[in-house]
Amino acid sequence: MDLNSEQRVTDSPAPDPYADIRPYEDAEVAAVLERLGRSRPLHQALVQYRFGRMPLFMQSWLASLLGAQLRRHFAPVTTVHAFQSWLEHWVETLIRKTTTEVTIRGLDQLSPDKPHLWLSNHRDIAMDPTLVNFALMQQGWPTAQIAIGDNLLQNPVLSDVMRLNKSFLVRRSLTDRREKLRELQKLSSYIQDALNKGHSVWLAQREGRAKDNLDRTDTAVLKMLTLSGRDSNLEFTEAMRRLNPVPVVIQYEWDPCDVLKARELVALAETGEYQKKEGEDTLSMMRGLSGHKGRVCIGFGRPLTVPEMETPQLMAAATDAQIRSMSVVFPVSHAALMLLQRDFGQYRGLRPDMTEVTDELVEKLQSRYAGEERAVAVRLLCNYAVNVIDMQGRNKHSGPVPFTGQ
Repeated sequence: MDLNSEQRVTDSPAPDPYADIRPYEDAEVAAVLERLGRSRPLHQALVQYRFGRMPLFMQSWLASLLGAQLRRHFAPVTTVHAFQSWLEHWVETLIRKTTTEVTIRGLDQLSPDKPHLWLSNHRDIAMDPTLVNFALMQQGWPTAQIAIGDNLLQNPVLSDVMRLNKSFLVRRSLTDRREKLRELQKLSSYIQDALNKGHSVWLAQREGRAKDNLDRTDTAVLKMLTLSGRDSNLEFTEAMRRLNPVPVVIQYEWDPCDVLKARELVALAETGEYQKKEGEDTLSMMRGLSGHKGRVCIGFGRPLTVPEMETPQLMAAATDAQIRSMSVVFPVSHAALMLLQRDFGQYRGLRPDMTEVTDELVEKLQSRYAGEERAVAVRLLCNYAVNVIDMQGRNKHSGPVPFTGQ
């Protein structure tokens, strides 16, 4: 009998059940960076984005130069932490160029020694988790792992970059119910495993962005999180306690994707469907990253209590209440409500606060929907005014005021 062969079989590592969805690990970093350093499509896309007006022969030359520079920069990077440190300067530069102010609140009331499930509202594909991790790094906290839909990562280059940056995949493209349930169970188990290993996790409170800017926690997301507790017969509350969920709110004064979102919502309202064009998610991602956002506020709440997590419905309501309480109202929201009333005859029963609304602000807002059809203009203004509409509606009617039409 070949004892050496038996020893090799015994010592072989167990298969990684999360290999296809988890972030890349340190042992994989060098190979992935080598792949990115030699990815001609990546180099061309970066040059096209930055120097799109240059002649094609110049772009080709710059792509070759950029590839050589990237390979040189990547050479000493051999860990996920080193990659994120390399990205940090780029992220800081991006935020400095696309925002006028970033305010971070609430982290000083939490412990960085304990992993958290950051249960967040979701407005922008890439900037939301980028800003959360930026806030954590600014306050000396470890960065979080990021849940991101696989529909956004159909491009293998983008998938490599995101998984290097501590992102894990949520499989949204599945249609078979049994297969989808299996993947949701695996996702739930992965999130629990990451937290058990000391990694905080960022997760949106609902599937996809809140394109209407109404931040509502989906109980289906909360139920998914407890699937990993089924093997131990854990009740909903006990399964949630293990995750240490904390609501997080991210707000942008200006949304670089405001017109894109308004067009999509109008199409859905008018026809019942919206067919995305090829590459539309990537376009939204790039526009969200590079577009001007004005003032940005990031608020970290308090851990949800046991009574607040007795049922998915109670937990969703408690999460929403914290997000509302941490939210700020920018003057552009009042300007949008004023324009809805003055130019489109909408929401006449509400009162915008015009104290900080200037002519320049109103003109800037009007320029966002110049040339768009009426329905898109109304939808865009509603998106900006929604927090004022929602807040005043709750005060008057004990519930949110719905979108009144076009």
